[in-house]
Amino acid sequence: MTRYVVDASVAMKWFIPEIYSESAIRLHRTNYHLHAPGFIILELGNVLGKKIRRNELSQDEGEIILKEMTNLSIQRHANDRLFHSTYALALDTQRSLYDCLYLALAETIDGKMVTADGKFYKSLLKSRYRHRLLWVEDLPQ
Repeated sequence: MTRYVVDASVAMKWFIPEIYSESAIRLHRTNYHLHAPGFIILELGNVLGKKIRRNELSQDEGEIILKEMTNLSIQRHANDRLFHSTYALALDTQRSLYDCLYLALAETIDGKMVTADGKFYKSLLKSRYRHRLLWVEDLPQ
């Protein structure tokens, strides 16, 4: 069974209708065993805060989503255990430490990182890490 690491660009779509939400929801509603670094809650909270500041969500809606997020059935992995491999990946790929945290986890658990972050995905398509990436719409049926 393939292990899937879900990044924040995918997980946010479980709560807020956006482009690719249907694909993201398919991942969430199946029997896949999902993984993420512990950092995902902070990143999702940051996105919620931005949406509230931009008046895309009310503060009450944000609080409801935040409660749902903390109860996600995702196996979360300690960030500190991933730091050295994350740092090496960030240097090697010239991508952010935050994005590479998900990729490092995929490497660690021999899984695939599912993303809806087009810039990150495209930047690594020709790299040696492409086998670790999966575009959100390309999930197996």
